[in-house]
Amino acid sequence: MTEGMGSSAGEGPRATLARGNPRGVTVLSVDGLEARHGLLPAVRGVSLVLGEGEKLALVGANGAGKTTLLRTLAGAHRAAAGTVRFDGVDVTALPAHRRVGLGIVLVPEGRRLFPDMTVVENLLVAGRHRRPGPWTVDTVLDAFPLLRPLRHRRAATLSGGEQQATAIGRALMTNPRLVLLDEVSLGLAPLAVDTVYESLARLIASGTTAIIVEQDLSRAMRIADRVVCMLEGAIVLEGSAAELTRERVTAAYFGLAGDQVRSGTP
Repeated sequence: MTEGMGSSAGEGPRATLARGNPRGVTVLSVDGLEARHGLLPAVRGVSLVLGEGEKLALVGANGAGKTTLLRTLAGAHRAAAGTVRFDGVDVTALPAHRRVGLGIVLVPEGRRLFPDMTVVENLLVAGRHRRPGPWTVDTVLDAFPLLRPLRHRRAATLSGGEQQATAIGRALMTNPRLVLLDEVSLGLAPLAVDTVYESLARLIASGTTAIIVEQDLSRAMRIADRVVCMLEGAIVLEGSAAELTRERVTAAYFGLAGDQVRSGTP
């Protein structure tokens, strides 16, 4: 049993959530989720609960299963076993576009913008499938002020940081309840990472629920309410970002002192 997960027989997801989220509203509940690449297991028995407004940092070494987990939650990768519930509804078998309609959106690794479209056009494409809510082209440009002077530039001409901001803004255009951000800072210059995170602060302040995959452990622990560390497809450590030490997360990250990490031994 991983740290931070309900361990007594009478505890369920809501009991676990009540400790980590005073509002007690479950947005995402994952139980025994498994996913494979062919015959190779990529996600193994993952269970977690996410409360409304929570920011969860998902960390782990390359190949730990983080991207596959996000893609499975988003409906872009088929689950081999287990269940995914969103707002109490079983969405395990729903395709990605149906999950977007419910309020789950993925910002994929590598941005994947339409290169020949402008910033605004990329935003508007996502806006065609938007739910009712506050995010519009104007509010996205307000949240990401670096994009306003670039709004008529083609995506292919943007820097990596500008493309990442556009990708996040495109996701917001759907007015999501849950944003899945994969490798926010991957391949970006330090200054570009700072700029993207300054804008992300506005997303965080808005109360949007998010799972953020981030290689920069210090930054991940600063931005998150809770940290989950994966190793070889499984969760090996979970806890409050305020209470976990960097040393414990690093040990879990590299699979060091595995028995202590899994049992929650200090």
